[in-house]
Amino acid sequence: MERTLVIVKPDGVQRALVGEIIKRFESRGLRIAGMKLMRISRETAEQHYAEHKGKGFYDGTVAYMTSAPVVVLCLEGPDAVAAVRATVGATNPLNAAAGTIRGDFGLNISRNLIHAADKPETAVRELALYFSEADMISYERAADKWLKE
Repeated sequence: MERTLVIVKPDGVQRALVGEIIKRFESRGLRIAGMKLMRISRETAEQHYAEHKGKGFYDGTVAYMTSAPVVVLCLEGPDAVAAVRATVGATNPLNAAAGTIRGDFGLNISRNLIHAADKPETAVRELALYFSEADMISYERAADKWLKE
């Protein structure tokens, strides 16, 4: 079982797409292990995007991610990072396949609805920014046995 971080960004919340986005992940078989509606602090956003500091988009990304509420999710399931990335689609919605969240709802690269951890190590680091172990709950669903061998 693997956990990963997903953030429904301010544009996803403002466009009232939170329910549709969560539905896509649950339909894929992923479980919600943690969820918060929150406003990200500047300090947390700077930690989250620290690897991009100095790049042209860094300041704008930090400002955008702190500008309005977001929904932060811990999703859990087999190969959760890869499953989420496939469900989300390419970073630039213009390159995202139809049927992915960004392909169906994304407007442009700076307003692409979702942040999703890119690898398991990143997911661990990012989850720790938003959730304590006590905030996350692992559980079994009746349908889980139908989702894996």
